[in-house]
Amino acid sequence: MRKVLLSLVAAAASCVAFGQSKVYFTSDISAESLVRIYEAVGRKAEGRVAVKISTGEAGNPNYLKPTLIKALVDTVHGTIVECNTAYGGRRNTAAAHWETIREHGFDSLFAVDLMDEDGEMRIPVRDRKHLKYDIVGDHLARYDFMINLAHFKGHPMGGLGGALKNASIGVASANGKAYIHTAGYQEKVEGLWEHVDNQDGFLESMAAAAQAVDDYFGDKILYINVMNNMTVDCDCVSKPEPVKLKDVGILASTDPVALDQACVDIIFNIKPSAGNDNKPLMERINSRHGTHTIDYAEKIGLGSKKYTIVEVK
Repeated sequence: MRKVLLSLVAAAASCVAFGQSKVYFTSDISAESLVRIYEAVGRKAEGRVAVKISTGEAGNPNYLKPTLIKALVDTVHGTIVECNTAYGGRRNTAAAHWETIREHGFDSLFAVDLMDEDGEMRIPVRDRKHLKYDIVGDHLARYDFMINLAHFKGHPMGGLGGALKNASIGVASANGKAYIHTAGYQEKVEGLWEHVDNQDGFLESMAAAAQAVDDYFGDKILYINVMNNMTVDCDCVSKPEPVKLKDVGILASTDPVALDQACVDIIFNIKPSAGNDNKPLMERINSRHGTHTIDYAEKIGLGSKKYTIVEVK
């Protein structure tokens, strides 16, 4: 199995081996490997460290489990950070979100912070095609460093969810999520789903918001994607479609564009076999024009789609 995974990684990187961005890879998905790949990136988390994850919608079994991430969070003395959602469910208010956090076992192992529980703030965006600013939870100001720890999978609207999605929609407050989803049309959650016909505008807004968060932290941020339990749906979906892909591994980088591109390349290079069908996720990504987020993020200078894979043994 490991040889198959490494061949996928080699195929994904074959046309970009001379790129500038390093993407670290391990096929071992474990608490110990999360720590090893973090250390391999070489960017030490210091000060007040935010570990941005998705706490997972109630009923969704695919989110990154507390037992998997505990060693990493403990190593960096981190705080799990999240924001409320902009859709109906059990994370759209602080009270409901805290119930889900408790049910999923996060608060018993970690310090957890809902960053928009007390309010929100605006941070600058470089690309102003759609957004004037990025609206984030105001607790973001508490932190000196961020580890963007994403579960790579599909997404109902964005096509794919990885580092860029976790930095943009994930760090945005509930109102900020509305602002991104509507490509700058409205700054409040009310009526969100009435103004989402500008699909490329939404994808470009995600890229701009992710860049805003990256700029906010500068060289005090790094990105990790875990490719396990991958379905066409995001962890925000309470009843996701079944998992049809085998687990791949963990990838990490200081470049979120290269990281998401590497994950997409791996998915698209899989040769379908029993229990390992990449077609549904490929269709989800293509039908939502999902790679446009990565393309646009590169265009506005957030990172490079060219990368070199570095295996972490």
